[in-house]
Amino acid sequence: MTRIIRMLCIVLLTIVGLVGSSLPTRADDHHDRCVRRVHQAEENLRDAVAKHGEDSREARKRRAQLDQAHHDCPDVEHHDDHDHDQH
Repeated sequence: MTRIIRMLCIVLLTIVGLVGSSLPTRADDHHDRCVRRVHQAEENLRDAVAKHGEDSREARKRRAQLDQAHHDCPDVEHHDDHDHDQH
């Protein structure tokens, strides 16, 4: 009986260790995807403004996408030099 309890404890600790060590990686991956998404939205907005103008339909669409990216990824810092609200 003691052997079974010891084996169960070892299995439980192994599972907890594996699950616990994989969680930070997932959080880092999510953050990296968010950073890429925000940067891509900023680049798309700059391109739209350069090509179609500051108040064009395309620029407004890209601003909305950038706002959504910031809303979905609140932990990604906003870049003041790319902040469309200041233009």
